[in-house]
Amino acid sequence: MSQKNNKTEANIPQAVSAQFSEDVIEERLMPNPLSQFSMDEDALRLALITAQYALRATRQRAPTTTNEPTGVLVLVNGMEQAGKGGAVKQLREWVDPRLLKVEATVGGCPLAHQPIWQAHIKMMPRHGDVMVYFGNWYADLLHNTMRMAIAESKNTDDTSEDNEHEKVGWQAYFQQQLVKLKTFEKDLAANHTKLLKCWFHVDVETLQARLNDTEADPQFLYQIDWHSKKVIETFNAVAVTLLRQQDDWIIIDGKDKSQAANHFCHEVLQAMQNALTSSQPMTTKNKTKSSSKKSKNHKSKSHKTPESAFESEKFEPVKIPTYLKDIENSKIDKADYQKTLIAKQTRLAELLRARNGHQVVFAFEGMDAAGKGGAIKRLVAPLDPREYQIYNIGAPMLYEAEHPYLWRFWTKLPNQQTDRISRIAIFDRTWYGRVLVERVEGFATEKEWQRAYDEINRFEADLTAVGTIVIKYWLAIDKKEQLKRFEARKETPHKQFKLTEDDWRNRDKWSDYVQSAADMLARTDTADAPWCVVATNDKRQARLEVLDHAIKQLSAAYGL
Repeated sequence: MSQKNNKTEANIPQAVSAQFSEDVIEERLMPNPLSQFSMDEDALRLALITAQYALRATRQRAPTTTNEPTGVLVLVNGMEQAGKGGAVKQLREWVDPRLLKVEATVGGCPLAHQPIWQAHIKMMPRHGDVMVYFGNWYADLLHNTMRMAIAESKNTDDTSEDNEHEKVGWQAYFQQQLVKLKTFEKDLAANHTKLLKCWFHVDVETLQARLNDTEADPQFLYQIDWHSKKVIETFNAVAVTLLRQQDDWIIIDGKDKSQAANHFCHEVLQAMQNALTSSQPMTTKNKTKSSSKKSKNHKSKSHKTPESAFESEKFEPVKIPTYLKDIENSKIDKADYQKTLIAKQTRLAELLRARNGHQVVFAFEGMDAAGKGGAIKRLVAPLDPREYQIYNIGAPMLYEAEHPYLWRFWTKLPNQQTDRISRIAIFDRTWYGRVLVERVEGFATEKEWQRAYDEINRFEADLTAVGTIVIKYWLAIDKKEQLKRFEARKETPHKQFKLTEDDWRNRDKWSDYVQSAADMLARTDTADAPWCVVATNDKRQARLEVLDHAIKQLSAAYGL
């Protein structure tokens, strides 16, 4: 695992770094629901810059501490001409702009074969950073919903044939997507990316006056005509549905732009303070302080901790199934193997090229030397290298570790919005590392890996819901056969690079790894993405079984 840099930030202004005493943390960095009613401009600006640097410093602490560096993602949505741009501009002027990232989208139709959040995953802030994201995934959702709602109001069929969810009506579609986004956002929060969701609103009269008095953006937010009162009525109906179903939005009145900007800055301050509080090591001292504050103050909306709703039950280890202990030692004749292999490879290639727009994700897991690389090599042999991507997953790089756990896998999914033509992703080791190596080696806390089962199941369900075909393999090998292959690698010059000290060290924890595999298979074998366990003591037979299973899964997905 990557070690976090524990050096002190060299470029923190002395006037700010000098503030980091226990008293200041207590007075200026702890959330205070009443602060927006008592802080003048100078006090607010100082509190913002102090919180900004303190948040960044959380990822600079020594790795021996129990802090959890946390990023803050501010989602900015709402009506056109409601003061969003001015509010973010003021925030940028009041903080160190080098530590504030701003991104924006205006909304577009989500692609049919990827989850609505996938187009936005690269916009996640690093832990310790603050990012303001105009539009975001709600822009896509609102754009698509408004298009559907307007078409329905005209009694026309403006839905595309390849987008099945558009045929259910805008209300049902909107509700379905909000449920998915709610769980996605809770998983973000649980993985140290706290969200602040701000909805800017103005009345129709104010909106129309501003549209007439200013040079409006030629490409309106959500790509709708804000001059049309009928469109605004429809938008308000959609907005009411959103705000009623998701109670974690902060509504900012944009009638007075100056007040709206100040309100926004106060909310961002409290979001940073809340993130700082959650990143602090929970010593007995600050547990007492936190309890005392809760008894004195009511919790405001921006201080919610939605991740608590996803607290997973504590799992007990399952009984290790026989197929992980007693591995079959069947043999197949080499000549028969070669003949059968070519036929199966040809059929698999035909199916992979007949995807009809669907993405395909292969996930390979197994003990060291179980034959993952060999199985993958035979799987892709008949394909053009441009048709697929292979990802060999190891320990995360530092920048990857400073994002939500699944982020480095989200960014590797097949993506129709990139120039890359491949729509097949093959993972040699996967997101299951959290419940395997990270669990056994102590790189993840017990809370993190216990929670990861549900996070992974939701991730895979989101993929399959949009038509992605997820095919997962556990390649099973026994301890005796593994040693035999280790010794062969050690004696074969062109294979020696495959054998490392980590392989021998992991072998010493064989029973722990088998138990973690048994738990993983029991808790993540779902209808959306079932596991296929393949005995690999005989490599040839194992490779044929992998191909057989892939052919069966793809044929079923295509209805063949």
